[in-house]
Amino acid sequence: MFDGIAHRYDFLNRFLSLGIDTTWRRKAIRHLAPYKPHHLLDVATGTGDMALMAWKRLRPQKITGIDISVHMLQKGRQKIQAAGLQQHIELVTGDSETINFPDATFDGAMVAFGVRNFERLEQGLKEMLRVLQPGAPLVVLEFSRPAAPLVRSLYNLYMSKISPQIAAAFGQNKEAYVYLNNSANAFPDRQGFVNIMDRAGFTNTSYKTLTLGICCMYTGTKP
Repeated sequence: MFDGIAHRYDFLNRFLSLGIDTTWRRKAIRHLAPYKPHHLLDVATGTGDMALMAWKRLRPQKITGIDISVHMLQKGRQKIQAAGLQQHIELVTGDSETINFPDATFDGAMVAFGVRNFERLEQGLKEMLRVLQPGAPLVVLEFSRPAAPLVRSLYNLYMSKISPQIAAAFGQNKEAYVYLNNSANAFPDRQGFVNIMDRAGFTNTSYKTLTLGICCMYTGTKP
């Protein structure tokens, strides 16, 4: 499904979110700045948007992005090559639930709008914990259900009806964007996800709502 929407994925992210998603990404990367990571892991990297932004703002020695979508990774590698950052950012095929790196490889990790696609959410978090060094941070961005009834109604209308139609108008798979909405609605957001982070072994866990509760930023550290 993600292979099929890779060619217009970046454009529609900006278009459908009115560019607000870049603000969310900056906030997440800002959380990592005090840790000064040298080798950063970007899980569900997609087309490398988060990895590119993180390198520009944090300048780690290396960022490794993993994703299961080959076409998304191809698109990301083209962007990285165009930016001349092949020596700093590497995108590899990988599954979040079986990360193919040794224990304590990375000193920071991030996931932007990808954890809701994990087949086994807690297992994916445990894998990220395993490959992080002690004391290293994790930051996760994910859609959430707004608490205010009016905002929630408008958000549900936009995500379930309007955005799939817009995607179809731009030649994208409408069903893929229906799935994105359904997966966001099924995600155990806010304290529910924090509880899962706790069970996976993270400490100092918390969440912060962004833009009227449309998105949440989750943070935690490896003990």
